[in-house]
Amino acid sequence: MTVETEDTFKGMPELDRQERSLPVDARGRPLVPQRVPELQPTPLQSSFIYLSIIVLVCGVIAIMALELGTPMSSALVKVPALVGGVVLLALTADALLRVWRSVAAWRPIDAGRARFRILWAAVLAGSLLVVAALLVAVLLA
Repeated sequence: MTVETEDTFKGMPELDRQERSLPVDARGRPLVPQRVPELQPTPLQSSFIYLSIIVLVCGVIAIMALELGTPMSSALVKVPALVGGVVLLALTADALLRVWRSVAAWRPIDAGRARFRILWAAVLAGSLLVVAALLVAVLLA
């Protein structure tokens, strides 16, 4: 085993190394956190799963009734569709608020992820409009 000294590198060019502002992995890619902590939980965040179950059950009942030939004007279709739809609107609005807050949280860390979340928020806003239109259609049936 040989010990290398400074004399060994005399013919080599010196490299001017600069400190990186972000830590990097073995391939030189910046290490970005996978998650950003939430400072303000949304109002429905703690009960999101339970409310989603309500939406699922109401949807199953309404779709099953329609598949079995029940008219849209029947209470067996309207009531679960309206209950599930209103809960779905509330859950989607809560999710939209959560995603919108994450845009501001991600912007200083990773601008690409922040832009992706803006797109995600736009899709959620569009789905709010679609669900609201479907609820109006159920009410008018």
